[in-house]
Amino acid sequence: MLLNSFITYLSHEKRYSQHTITSYKTDLNQSIVYFNTTFELDFISIKHTHIRSYMVYLMDNKTSENTINRKISALRSFYKFLMREGILDQNPTTLIKAPKIPKRLPVFIDADKMDHLLDSEVYFDHTFPSVRDNLVIELLFGSGIRLTELLQLKETNIDSYSGTIKVLGKRNKERIIPINKQLVSQLDNYIELKKLQKFDNKQLFLIVTNTGAAAYPKLIYRIVTSKLAHISTNEKKSPHVLRHSYATTLLNAGADLNAIKELLGHASLAATQVYTHNSIERLKTIYKQAHPKA
Repeated sequence: MLLNSFITYLSHEKRYSQHTITSYKTDLNQSIVYFNTTFELDFISIKHTHIRSYMVYLMDNKTSENTINRKISALRSFYKFLMREGILDQNPTTLIKAPKIPKRLPVFIDADKMDHLLDSEVYFDHTFPSVRDNLVIELLFGSGIRLTELLQLKETNIDSYSGTIKVLGKRNKERIIPINKQLVSQLDNYIELKKLQKFDNKQLFLIVTNTGAAAYPKLIYRIVTSKLAHISTNEKKSPHVLRHSYATTLLNAGADLNAIKELLGHASLAATQVYTHNSIERLKTIYKQAHPKA
């Protein structure tokens, strides 16, 4: 029941997204299964040594550093909640040190390759599914929105007159993102084409399936992966790669880092600064190609 109380706290007080809440719930359920089966203990009874044992178990099972850190972070948040509620007087996670995550530069696709994909008539036609697929790529690359934000986007969130979209981001924070005239035109055309399909199950959500139902994550992944395969050999071809590409393109064009932070909906500048590394690497490449002493 403690876990249910914690989930309610995340939902109502912290106002986390459903995706984040599901992640917390899954991670905590997996950890309690380990503690129960290995030590016959519940959350209240475990010590930091049991958590360390859990980390070793995860490492032995080839779990990535990112995933382990996420699971430990879920435990930290849970025990902070229990401390706050007065259920515990000691937090077993305070002595836990999460594994170091090797720094990896965000994967992105060059703007000229994206232009080739989106402007070519080879990869898209005038059918509804193809027009929708094109719009999905354009929105992700042209606004930098997250997958969950795209799925929650409604037709009423589009302001064609001002050339903006209203996005509901993490922790239910709204932000306004400017979009270019071409994308505004595409949105208007898509909405009109969507009406012509005369779907029985009319959706308020902007992006829908071929039958008019609300779009879902796997559909967007399939669209992005299949289209990016035409222009990229990168192993990663996820919707988030287009978000990285959006940010990197803005930075390379001279956009202010704080402005990019606001556009992406980052809580802190530290999360945005990772894109400066890509920009530096690009400058190094240009230097090596162009300078006679390089």
